[in-house]
Amino acid sequence: MQISPAPLFTDIKPGPEDGAAYWLQTSDGKRIRVGHWQPKGAKGTVLLFPGRTEYIEKYGFCAAELAARGLATFAVDWRGQGLSDRLTENPLIGHVDLFQDYQKDVGAMVRAARELGLPRPFFLLAHSMGGAIGLRAVMEGLPVKAAAFSGPMWGIRMAPHLRQLAWALTRLMPHVGRGLSLPPGTKIQPYPVTEPFENNMLTTDTQMYSMMRDQVTAHPELGLGGPSYVWLGEALAETAHLASRAAPNLPCVTFVGSNERIVDMTRIQSRMGKWAGGRLGIIPSGEHEVLLEQDALRRPIFDALEKLFLGTVTN
Repeated sequence: MQISPAPLFTDIKPGPEDGAAYWLQTSDGKRIRVGHWQPKGAKGTVLLFPGRTEYIEKYGFCAAELAARGLATFAVDWRGQGLSDRLTENPLIGHVDLFQDYQKDVGAMVRAARELGLPRPFFLLAHSMGGAIGLRAVMEGLPVKAAAFSGPMWGIRMAPHLRQLAWALTRLMPHVGRGLSLPPGTKIQPYPVTEPFENNMLTTDTQMYSMMRDQVTAHPELGLGGPSYVWLGEALAETAHLASRAAPNLPCVTFVGSNERIVDMTRIQSRMGKWAGGRLGIIPSGEHEVLLEQDALRRPIFDALEKLFLGTVTN
């Protein structure tokens, strides 16, 4: 596999000093970017699956938390976002042709982790849309010892009448040549740029929200707006499919904010209620991005991740 150096922006809230990024090519010819941070003597590597609209640099802070606990981090820019190949003429529209195409990004990421000789064992930490990608991946044999999810997109929060409309529109719009258009209620600009901190749906931490805004302002090529109708239809179909499948036999912990307003809380509760050896943690007053919440809310999550991941390592 061809691996070559890629940019890693470190001017806005950088991660650990030893960070590096690389270009990879997927099996279908897409160029994607991965990022890596590895502390000395790392006891394993966390494969970090970001959410929709996100990018590697956003997780530098998380990489620092994991590094302090003896874990390396290996993150990815999914196709269609970050510095990876964009898939539409307007690069701000979030799009994927088929949701399972993300598994090709996962495959390239795992192959690169092996070729780079990243510390074993591997673990999964997946947020939001990355939670849907990660759930399918572990169901299909992702080589990790344990999995953790934050605000996983195992369903998209919608009122019942809007869900029916969304299904109808995601079928209709591609047939009339508007599959790459934005659904109602979405915007072309990145959320932290257009929405004030007050009552935002991502975090209650002002510094973290400012970091998100500052990163995409300083590096607009990282930014992404709303999804296409095609992406929405694919996401609805994928989450419905995943809900029909049994959980894998894998140690797991999932965290979700009590004020979650983006993904479907009932799907998360249903999944974790049936996951043998799984645990669901509700973060009081937390919003969608619990990994980037206030310190008092965030620190117990990383402590739990350390216990889950390193507790599976046998000496």
